[in-house]
Amino acid sequence: MRIEQYEQALDFAQRQVLKLTNDHPNLRPCYTEQGKWDHQGDSWTNWCDGFPAGMMWLFYEMTKDDLWKDKAVNYSKLIIGREYDRDVHDLGFLFWSSWKRWFDLTGDNEIKEVVLQAGRTQALRYQKGGKYLASFIGQNSTFIDIMMNIGIIFYAAAEDGDQDLRDIALQHCMTTRKYLVRGDGSTAHEGIFSDEGEFLREGTHQGWRPDSSWARGQAWAIYGFGTAYSFANHEALLTTAEQCADFYIERTPGPGVPPNDWDEPSPTNLHESSAAAIAAGGFWRLARLTQSQSKTDSYREIAFRIMDALTGTAFLAIDNPDWEGILMHGTYHENNGLGVDESVMWGEYFFVETLSEMLKELRVS
Repeated sequence: MRIEQYEQALDFAQRQVLKLTNDHPNLRPCYTEQGKWDHQGDSWTNWCDGFPAGMMWLFYEMTKDDLWKDKAVNYSKLIIGREYDRDVHDLGFLFWSSWKRWFDLTGDNEIKEVVLQAGRTQALRYQKGGKYLASFIGQNSTFIDIMMNIGIIFYAAAEDGDQDLRDIALQHCMTTRKYLVRGDGSTAHEGIFSDEGEFLREGTHQGWRPDSSWARGQAWAIYGFGTAYSFANHEALLTTAEQCADFYIERTPGPGVPPNDWDEPSPTNLHESSAAAIAAGGFWRLARLTQSQSKTDSYREIAFRIMDALTGTAFLAIDNPDWEGILMHGTYHENNGLGVDESVMWGEYFFVETLSEMLKELRVS
């Protein structure tokens, strides 16, 4: 039953992405409005531009259909040049999802060089005083989101044999662990520092309060610290990923789909599907990294529980013919009223990524 439900969801995801490319060629949206992708709205730093290509590469890997390869190449090329973009902290989101998948499937070193350059550029955001990578907000700010972009620096460091790059990536992880991950395993969205690099306070742009627990940030931490551990093999990073994972599990019973912020009183929207999709991918990877069999079992169970929910009709838009996205009930920016209770492009991508990885296992079991 599960494999059939997941296969059906993957087929539906392909139909929705194909419709996007046919109806709105080259559009790389961030979120829907009333279920529609093509609209005017703030997408901040265009940080979602690599995700459509990433899904296309995943579809090609799963189906070997050249239609998806051709589309993936085209959409990947749409972001060329941004590997030199010094104004954003999202180059991992942009190039790991798209160009890194392209390289992994072809082995073309010219493609690889674009990924490596993105990693080198990302590292230029490093602030020596505070030992962190600055967010796009400014030099005094870092985000929990950056943990999802740290892998591209670790990768560039390993491929280039650059110890300085590796140190930058590891130092950022340790600073994030120290100041943005709390004692109970919850996370702050933002850390704010003085000009000299002294930590001043927590902040948030997406959560209920600076000291509350924004669910998407928590999911970034689970996935991001696990990825960092897979590169650095530093035990503290694995411990942190597990602490963040355990907090998520404790606060999210039932189907495992959280609200936008666990501390928000009487939330209007009870579920934030993109946080769940990211978390499911983080749990799935962490199950292979943890050294505890009981944690492996726990993380696999929650990953399947989330994906069972997301592939059901409560979240999958399969029974809503007018909806252009894949997953409903995601949120981009609740405080600014952007993409609230909608489809969001990173939710689509991480849903498809995790779905494809789970299906690889289910098909051979």
